[in-house]
Amino acid sequence: MTDQTLLEVQSLKKYYPVEQGLFRRHVATVKAVDGLDLTINAGETLGLVGESGCGKTTAGRCILRAIEPTSGKVFLRLNGQMVEVTALNREALYGIRRHAQMIFQDPFSSLDPRMTVLDIISEPLVANGLAHGSEVVDRVLELMKLVGLEAKHLKRYPHAFSGGQRQRIGIARALAPNPQLVVADEPVSALDVSIQAQILNLLQDLQSALKLTYLFVAHDLSVIEHISDRVAVMYVGRLVETAETEELFLRPLHPYTEALLSAVPKPDPDIKMERIILTGEVANPANPPSGCYFHPRCRYAKDICSKEAPSWQEVRPAHWVSCHFARELRLRGVTEESHTP
Repeated sequence: MTDQTLLEVQSLKKYYPVEQGLFRRHVATVKAVDGLDLTINAGETLGLVGESGCGKTTAGRCILRAIEPTSGKVFLRLNGQMVEVTALNREALYGIRRHAQMIFQDPFSSLDPRMTVLDIISEPLVANGLAHGSEVVDRVLELMKLVGLEAKHLKRYPHAFSGGQRQRIGIARALAPNPQLVVADEPVSALDVSIQAQILNLLQDLQSALKLTYLFVAHDLSVIEHISDRVAVMYVGRLVETAETEELFLRPLHPYTEALLSAVPKPDPDIKMERIILTGEVANPANPPSGCYFHPRCRYAKDICSKEAPSWQEVRPAHWVSCHFARELRLRGVTEESHTP
């Protein structure tokens, strides 16, 4: 933890019990997030990426305590001091929620259809006592302009807007209380490709103008590459690799990351890359394999991989990985020619 650290997550876990029968007998535990450690510096964007079901969204919601973590610690810097968010009671937590907000994945279900744009965006302002009377409308209009909406939209309901416009409303709502940290949970996955680019560019412009810090959750590596300063790769509730974006795309150290990168579309049709097709199924978080969770699908796996969990190690400067053979393997990333930072 340094003076630049805005968010630090230590050994975060979220387990869900599986119960069966009339007496709800506990038969298993789903390890949705299984010991997550990460840090985010002020002003940067950390991209959290992985397959569907790997625990990305659960991790983001646990960090904000939208759902309660099973164990672990989350620290957020407020007024120069690191505050342990996971140790706060409900009353104290309410007082700091304005500093960490969330942009939700689905712009259609995340907005109340019975509320106007004015009501939606002003709700966090009123709830946190940040504006009163005419100040509320003035602030809402300012936020609408900031995200590319017009004043004529003020009294309209969500059904009158397109998906991209709805997501802009959601972004304005998240920005209303002037947060330091924004957790963006797949904010463009439900949008058309052309609209995705507009929303991503908007988020980058807002970050620069408002000095925001993002935890950007996504499964699309092309999106992650476009917006992230650093990337954290997650597999079945655990991080397997973190590095700066360009470093990870060019020189991956984990076989899972290599497989994900092989599926990234290349802008140059003359560049041919072998698509790595992972065999088997994603590990069951209720009954994960022994040793390295990825070993049943890994083409480089050896006996030790099924017996012993790999350590979290820094193989290159600021490039961390959880793999027994990270120093030996020479994995393929995105080629220099096709890489566009």
